[in-house]
Amino acid sequence: MRILLVGEYSRLHNTLKEALITLGHEVFLVGSGDGFKNYPVDYSIEAKWCQSTLLNIPRQIIFRLTKFDFAKIEIGVRYQLFSNKLKGFDVVQLINESPIQTLKWMEHLFLKRLVKNNGKFFVLSTGVDYLNVKFWFENRNEKSILQPYFKNPSLENEYRYILEYLTNKHKKIHDFIYKNCDGIIATDIDYWIPLRGNIKFLGMIPNPVNHKEMECQEQKTDDKIVLFLGINKWSYHQKGIEYFEKALGIIKEKFGHTIEIIITQNIPYSEYINLYNKSHILLDQMHGHDQGYNALEAMAKGKVVFTNASETFEKHYDLSEKVAINALPDVDYLVKELSFLIDNPAEITAIGKRAKAFIEKKHDYVKIAAEFVTVWQKTNA
Repeated sequence: MRILLVGEYSRLHNTLKEALITLGHEVFLVGSGDGFKNYPVDYSIEAKWCQSTLLNIPRQIIFRLTKFDFAKIEIGVRYQLFSNKLKGFDVVQLINESPIQTLKWMEHLFLKRLVKNNGKFFVLSTGVDYLNVKFWFENRNEKSILQPYFKNPSLENEYRYILEYLTNKHKKIHDFIYKNCDGIIATDIDYWIPLRGNIKFLGMIPNPVNHKEMECQEQKTDDKIVLFLGINKWSYHQKGIEYFEKALGIIKEKFGHTIEIIITQNIPYSEYINLYNKSHILLDQMHGHDQGYNALEAMAKGKVVFTNASETFEKHYDLSEKVAINALPDVDYLVKELSFLIDNPAEITAIGKRAKAFIEKKHDYVKIAAEFVTVWQKTNA
């Protein structure tokens, strides 16, 4: 099959592409690279002009004054340049309901063309979209990245891009996608829960991870225990970073030079990976049930990850032992869990081995790609 993957925020579509090619399919990926993360794509719609020294300063000033980002126009222009190449595919899959990230009317237009000029049309629920944001607002006690906002509405600026999914302008895009797509596929439990019972829902297919390319060295703990925290300032509260930072401050005082703490902020994916490779423990996120892509890749490398790993997750995968540490917005709890691991390094090794085995069993990228192909093929266009 000829397959077009639209959008990339986490390496999910890159890894799926690798596996689909292994299975003999022809695959192309169009996207922006997701800003500073700089993920590889075949057709880049990155707003390079607006990021230049000449234009970025006025762009930032205009955004602060009006909340309008001129980069969205450039993204739309760059997408248009590739539009003639985005035809004749057997399957098109969107990373979410707003995969191009241009102006709403342009996004709507481009999605209409994708539907008209290609075969089957699917959308992933692997990030925020209209249906899950609506569900979380209606079920505020449900674990979600919106919980910090519910507790503190002054965080509206950080959550602006999420709240946009409930606006009338986006609702029109959602309605079009929902009407014209052949189905919605969730990639983890956090997105499966809001879709249960929906007639367009095709089920959950776990995130694909290319664990074969993940260098996994046994977590030797003879020297210092290394803890890693990678901060994305645009999702600071959504991931619960403030709790991790406070916990690390206490851990640093408690253990001193017997540990090493690495903290980064907004760096490209390739640099991020090089820095976190030396760590034993990675602090990822909270406010959810299931792991995101960053956590899964770290687990594939045999690291102990503090992330979403709730009882719901453990029951779903029938786990009797920890493959990750369930992170909670509780500094004392985080300090307790971190202290236990530092005092008991053999447990770091044990959890790391189980984490790697879990990824190989449940997230193998070729097996997952085959599941996608099966769902795509059996779904009637």
